[in-house]
Amino acid sequence: MTSNKSPNTDSNPDSSSPSPAQPEQTAPGGADTKNSRRNFLAVGGTLSMSSLMGAAALMAQTDDPKAATEWAEHFQTNYRLMTPAEKAESRARLERRYSAQYGKKVTVDTTEAQPGVLMGYALNIRKCIGCRRCVKACVEENNQSRGKEPGQRIEWIQVLRMERGEFSQDKMDHGYPEGLGIQVGGNAYTPAGQVLEGQYHYEPEAVPEKDATYMPIACMQCEKPPCVKVCPVRTTYREADGPVVIDYNWCIGCRMCMGACPYWARRINLTTPVLPKDEMNPVTHYLGNRPRMRGVVEKCHWCLQRTRQGRYPACVEVCPVGARKFGNLLDPESEVSLILARKNVFRLKSELNTFPKFFYFYD
Repeated sequence: MTSNKSPNTDSNPDSSSPSPAQPEQTAPGGADTKNSRRNFLAVGGTLSMSSLMGAAALMAQTDDPKAATEWAEHFQTNYRLMTPAEKAESRARLERRYSAQYGKKVTVDTTEAQPGVLMGYALNIRKCIGCRRCVKACVEENNQSRGKEPGQRIEWIQVLRMERGEFSQDKMDHGYPEGLGIQVGGNAYTPAGQVLEGQYHYEPEAVPEKDATYMPIACMQCEKPPCVKVCPVRTTYREADGPVVIDYNWCIGCRMCMGACPYWARRINLTTPVLPKDEMNPVTHYLGNRPRMRGVVEKCHWCLQRTRQGRYPACVEVCPVGARKFGNLLDPESEVSLILARKNVFRLKSELNTFPKFFYFYD
């Protein structure tokens, strides 16, 4: 049995005469299928794009600042490839989200490196008393995670406690095996001099301790940083004024930079960082101390939110004995330049040719 067909007319209301009748096919259910498969796919693609744009518009209009900004953050490009307009837009998004998240006005600085500036750091290891105030000040200034569970406590600065010792006649025959001409001497297990393998978690009653010396370490801000070479997504790089920075939004948490760093200077957020609202420092920098997320690597950046405004890093300000110095290596009258010219200076693991801009000296 066949159904009756009526001539097809042009549906365009502006047409003055109907078009000639065209043969048509009718689906089993009687539905009109004159649109081709190509037209169907084109319409479907348009609907999908419209739905996607509609979802983005709905998210942009939400009252939740975090939901409104994460969408744009997910698709933003690498920070150093952004245009000035894109950087300003990213900054505004972060300031809105952080302000709502922490219940205070949060600023995200985007000050660029200043011409004629190359930051440098110097530390007098004879003056350091191991008080670890620099560690605490760094945690508070740079919004580091301060939880109590494993993986929630992050400290960029480590202060190594090393024991002083001497060789003793009494231990001459106490090696293994017993007697002279032994394989392991009796003084092998006595600390002698200052060695790099030391304690960095210690709680003395008072400092400095007798027969102990201290050597703080942190990111050396290398001129030839091995961490930058191995990063597969180029999220870490050296800024023009010296510090090696991280674009947290592009970090994939592969930890290759941590393995490449010979100074144990990088940390990863294995868990969601613990940063109480009342302890959060609202003065931040995009490449510096802004709050991090789970699964990203972080490190010292010489307090960009401070140093690019003409201030000292927090650890320099808080040191009670003045062991830490900071300045412009290109200025011959800066503190660091004068130390390099007048003091006994060395760089840690200089044989690796990383060329740190963190110097140790002693009087």
